[in-house]
Amino acid sequence: MKPVSQMTRADAIREHHRLALDIRAHDELYYQKDAPAISDAEYDALRARLIEIERRFPELATPDSPTQTVGAKPSGRFGKITHKVPMLSLDNAFGAGDVREFVARVRRFLNLPPDTALDFTAEPKIDGLSASIRYEHGQMVSAATRGDGLVGEDVTANMMTLRDVPKRLAGEGWPEVLEVRGEVYIDHADFEAMNAAQEKLGKAPYKNPRNAAAGSLRQIDPKVTAARPLKFFAYAWGELSAPLAKTQFEAVQALARFGFAVNPLMKLCHTAEEMLAHYRQIEQARPTLGYDIDGVVYKVNDLALQERVGFVARAPRWAIAHKFPAEKATTILEAIDIQVGRTGALTPVARLKPVTVGGVVVSNASLHNEDEIKRLDARPGDRVEIQRAGDVIPQILRVLDADRPDRPAPYHFPTHCPVCGADAVREVDEKGEPEAVRRCVNGLSCPAQAVQSLIHFVSRHAFDIDGLGEKQIEAFYHKGLVTEPAHIFSLERRNGDIRLETWEGWGPQSAANLFAAINARRKISFRRFLYALGIRHVGRGNANLIARAYGRFE
Repeated sequence: MKPVSQMTRADAIREHHRLALDIRAHDELYYQKDAPAISDAEYDALRARLIEIERRFPELATPDSPTQTVGAKPSGRFGKITHKVPMLSLDNAFGAGDVREFVARVRRFLNLPPDTALDFTAEPKIDGLSASIRYEHGQMVSAATRGDGLVGEDVTANMMTLRDVPKRLAGEGWPEVLEVRGEVYIDHADFEAMNAAQEKLGKAPYKNPRNAAAGSLRQIDPKVTAARPLKFFAYAWGELSAPLAKTQFEAVQALARFGFAVNPLMKLCHTAEEMLAHYRQIEQARPTLGYDIDGVVYKVNDLALQERVGFVARAPRWAIAHKFPAEKATTILEAIDIQVGRTGALTPVARLKPVTVGGVVVSNASLHNEDEIKRLDARPGDRVEIQRAGDVIPQILRVLDADRPDRPAPYHFPTHCPVCGADAVREVDEKGEPEAVRRCVNGLSCPAQAVQSLIHFVSRHAFDIDGLGEKQIEAFYHKGLVTEPAHIFSLERRNGDIRLETWEGWGPQSAANLFAAINARRKISFRRFLYALGIRHVGRGNANLIARAYGRFE
């Protein structure tokens, strides 16, 4: 990757465009679908790279850049609520130097000399779903998710079911209008119980507490939400008809008096070193808290100073999130499996002895490609250090016992497709360098590529055929009923011979629903069709660009 300092303007424009498309796609997965595809650390790296480019080329920081926006637009499954006061995000700090610079930056903005007191609050950053709850005359009247920061999803009925959320404010002295903001989460004990219940029912376990909490709150039926063990920590506010207090710390204590759970680890700090000391204390206590956190949030304590410092496009200048390093653990690499994808890419996956990392049971880790295996010199039986940098497949950082005497020979990456047996080659790029990925050359004659291409064809952003997922495609393919996309649209006509309604797991209604879903997708937009073809290097972003440029397929 070229350093930003060496980029030409043309380089910057190209990479900025690619990063913006990637970040928007990941925002949609995280905020709308509760299904992140990359780790928090990987996402932060994308955003940090984009920020670095915009600092060198400020003209690229347009109003629609991801650096200037928050979250993703509401999904459309719920009604919408416009936030009277935007629900912004926070800038990140990744080390002590970033925190000290943050404090110095606030001092410079306020023109405060070094000997003038400037206090900050420090509190755990809860890894859950942000929400805003509106009270009028002490009565809860509405609740919304963050959404894109300006408009969120209406989850009032669902939020009413949370025991941690008062339907009427307690105590006295609360403003006539009060929007309380905080985080909806599930603690570790309740998460384990939820997964145990899922297993008894023969259902897939939830991936992690954050996704389980987000999915539970965003249920169409509030009765489903009521059955989930959701909790809520209050830590901020939106619209107010009267101030809560003069300081951040006192205002949060006021929320506690009004009946909200607030985090007991919130502390008032007088210097950057006190802030960092509290960060280390929280980091050490993290495994015993019983709920997921991913950092510590610092805020200027004096609310009048917060007002003076103000905001940038997507975040307040008076607050920052000091993120924890990605979580790590040690386990055994039991095997290396090779998966063949839609484009023929052979992707190695580490099969691990299951280990719990940050409340998630991890049994697989990414090995990326054969060069990464060589760099690590990873071999089955090795004791390895893994890193879980979010909610997706972790990565192996290093081998810990490379000098053990009974270690097997170095892993030999296959040069033939493990599915069809065809050659697997590393193509050469325009510079004469071999690509990092080895690919099966058999194209759609390879069963793995054919199945993955069909799965891609019917996926959400392509033809989006309801009821036709990975398992159904695999079953149809292996029975010889669907081996190319056109076969999908003749299933109903052929059903006299297929008799889908008699298959295990199917019935007359589910078969009829599938045929109706297929018929409903006989006409789709050009951009969806182009994306569905699965052409290499034509993802959603490029498909949209081509569709806008050419308008139609003919």
